[in-house]
Amino acid sequence: MLEDFSNWQNLCISGVVLIILEMLTPGMFFLNLALASFVTAGVSLFTANTSILVWVWVITALIGLFVFRPLLVKRNSKEQALTGIGRYIGSKAKVLKEVSKDSGVVSIFDERWNARSTNGEKIKVGETVIIEKNENLILYVRKEN
Repeated sequence: MLEDFSNWQNLCISGVVLIILEMLTPGMFFLNLALASFVTAGVSLFTANTSILVWVWVITALIGLFVFRPLLVKRNSKEQALTGIGRYIGSKAKVLKEVSKDSGVVSIFDERWNARSTNGEKIKVGETVIIEKNENLILYVRKEN
């Protein structure tokens, strides 16, 4: 059946299959291979030389994997940091139960979180703190200056 299609059609079909694989798996890996297939499909309109098409696909895929993939992954990780608990880092919270190196509770966006002091100092109820980091579901805070 594939022999009934021309090179550009086969490459476009493989590009679509690779995009579907990308949607099913995380990692931005198959997306680069799909783009390489589409670029090679465009080149195949001008030449039928298989060795040229293979080199175009390999070079385009390598550029995608080593140049574009790190940029996409970096951008994606920044977006993830702004969601979930990562968005709280650097924010202000109100102390609900005295915070020390061993225990405490703070409130941020009307949510209660277990908290610990990053430098071991005791922070009294009602004071404002800055969230510095989190480990699991515990926020590590310091007193606002």
